[in-house]
Amino acid sequence: MKKNLMDSVVVGENSVDPSRRQFIKKTAAATVIAAAGPVVLRKYARAAARPIKMGFVSPLTGNLAAFGEPDKFVLGGIRKLVGNEIMVNGVNHPLEIIEKDSQSDPNRGAQVAAELIKADKVDLMVTACDVNTVNPVSDQAEINGVPCIVTDCPWQLWFFGRGGDPQKGFKWSYHFFWGFEDDLAVLTDMWGSVPTNGVVGGLWPDDAAGMGYANPEHGFPPVIKAKGFKLVDPGRFSLNNPDFSALIQIFKRENVEIVHAMLLPAAFDRCLGLTTEVNWSPGFPFKSGLTGQTAAQLCAQWEEETGKQWTQPLGHKHALFEVAYDVLKRTKNIDSPESILDAIRTTNYNSIVGHIQFTGQPVKNVCKTPLIGGQWVRGKGKFKYDIVIVNNLEAKEIPIQMAMKSL
Repeated sequence: MKKNLMDSVVVGENSVDPSRRQFIKKTAAATVIAAAGPVVLRKYARAAARPIKMGFVSPLTGNLAAFGEPDKFVLGGIRKLVGNEIMVNGVNHPLEIIEKDSQSDPNRGAQVAAELIKADKVDLMVTACDVNTVNPVSDQAEINGVPCIVTDCPWQLWFFGRGGDPQKGFKWSYHFFWGFEDDLAVLTDMWGSVPTNGVVGGLWPDDAAGMGYANPEHGFPPVIKAKGFKLVDPGRFSLNNPDFSALIQIFKRENVEIVHAMLLPAAFDRCLGLTTEVNWSPGFPFKSGLTGQTAAQLCAQWEEETGKQWTQPLGHKHALFEVAYDVLKRTKNIDSPESILDAIRTTNYNSIVGHIQFTGQPVKNVCKTPLIGGQWVRGKGKFKYDIVIVNNLEAKEIPIQMAMKSL
């Protein structure tokens, strides 16, 4: 009578010699394991890798919305290239980038940053565009122990505006952009290249950025005076007040021939001949370490896809996500905020705005990127005006396109 293997083992156990009995017991055990194999494998199968979450705060609406304009384009291009996944320490993770609108309001910026941290449980925070956005977001990251990468704000406004101590720095937030010393070096070199009486009028608003520019210790006044120019500062004004007649009268009375103004983009509709600092342009000789595109190629792609003229925030917004991707890919333990922080600290990356590395200079947590001087001229193509490079004092690797001209 035929019996199955398990019947044979059980019924015949007492009729065999001890050595055979041990063999049968081992065989029976192996058979049970083999039969139960699929169940055991399902029980111990590796769970799917958890999503990695990146929080992104930007002014999509409000008076700073022009700085948030490149967001959709930049995120769309990067997602098209790398998809919605990222390989971290040999494991492929889904990647979620959760964007929140600061509405150009610092209180709103702090609120949505807190939501990203506490409700969405983001692993990494990124932010850009003006002190009124980056400072409240960085503060929330610092308070809650979340790694944070920041750009597109003069470093003094970000560092000293948050009470930063050069001897200590911050723990969780890191920033790359130019500083007032770079801006004034470029501006005063441009001012000195044309004949003037050297009297500078400061047109700085009553918000955090304007207060930073006017700061007597870390702002523009001491540097302007050190460069041999005379400063006329009529005091802060409201950005919501379109009437500048009183300030203009002061400038006329004091014989101001140079005006340094910090205004909203809408105030510069008639820009022909105006000079400006340029933190990025098609003329920058850098490539993206993520996409391989040059600055000129990225600008051309933007203009082709959007029908709009290239814009300076496009470069640093792109670099922000380049650095963020690089940091995450180099993180050894994605479940450890300290490990992500280590990856930020050890960044050594070539981006589309230049090399990013946190060496402790000019202060801890800050990496400076190139700044040059430009002037608005009549456009030669489909756009009415364009910026040409007229000064490369701070970045000799970027070629000058034209000599500066007086208004």
